[in-house]
Amino acid sequence: MTPSTDPDAHSPVDVLAIVGPTAVGKTAVAEEIAVRLRSEIISADSMQVYRGMNVGTAKPNPAERRVPYHCIDVVAPGEPFSAALFQAEARQAIGEISARGSVPVLVGGTGLYVRAALDDWVFPSGEQRDNPVRARYEALATEQGGAALHQLLAKRDPASAALIHPNNVRRVVRALEMLDEGSSYAEQNEGFAVRESVYNARIFGLTMERTTLYERIDSRVDEMIASGLVSEVERLLEAGFRDALTAAQAIGYKELVPVVESGAPLGDAIEAIKQASRRYAKRQLTWFKGDPRVQWIDVTELSVSETADRVLSALDWSSA
Repeated sequence: MTPSTDPDAHSPVDVLAIVGPTAVGKTAVAEEIAVRLRSEIISADSMQVYRGMNVGTAKPNPAERRVPYHCIDVVAPGEPFSAALFQAEARQAIGEISARGSVPVLVGGTGLYVRAALDDWVFPSGEQRDNPVRARYEALATEQGGAALHQLLAKRDPASAALIHPNNVRRVVRALEMLDEGSSYAEQNEGFAVRESVYNARIFGLTMERTTLYERIDSRVDEMIASGLVSEVERLLEAGFRDALTAAQAIGYKELVPVVESGAPLGDAIEAIKQASRRYAKRQLTWFKGDPRVQWIDVTELSVSETADRVLSALDWSSA
């Protein structure tokens, strides 16, 4: 992605974002705020976009939602989805909610999705489903190997090639695809550091004492198991979504595939899910703490209602 140069791309629309690590309580706080603002929620979670992945993504139960949710259950698990596609979905929802006279409430822990929705990024048009350009380069990588593909990139765009390891075939393919669309990976990398929103965005980050957060993560995993996560994995495998479940980002699913398919110990899988979730929480905190726009609230000793009070009392759109 690259920063937009269109001055008309900026909008006076107010957007409130609640971010932070997994299990910190973002959704409950965002929903409480949305109820008070008579608004709606946009989920910025890269796993909640998939239909049928409910328990393992902590997707809010439809029967218990107090406000409308957007960007949930968008595609099947086996269907490709990207930050660019999310950007289109999220911005459409932001426009619709704002048109109804409400302040959209964006909530989630997928940092790339949060920035795609809010920030002044323009993705190349190649960021789409069933992209023939991407398919051509992927086929070339299969036929000639990743090294040859990286050499092709080095000839066409040395700056981008220098930033990408030759073994990262997926990123090399993306860089070549971007060149064909008139952009470059190197330019994208520079634009990534620019933090400028197209909205009047206020971003609040929820954090808590690390030991307490890890205890909440462990408890959440136990609750997911008790709520039928193993059965959910079984259903998704039966539906043919094995590759989607074993993707690197599918925490809570990929660890249970061996349990379902070959009878691996459930206890070991549960511990692996907890460990992976804790590591993910660390990465999320690192990501969001790198954004100076985020106003942090320690919620260790706060209730959902008290946290919502803190956020709403701190709102000052004139400083956005």
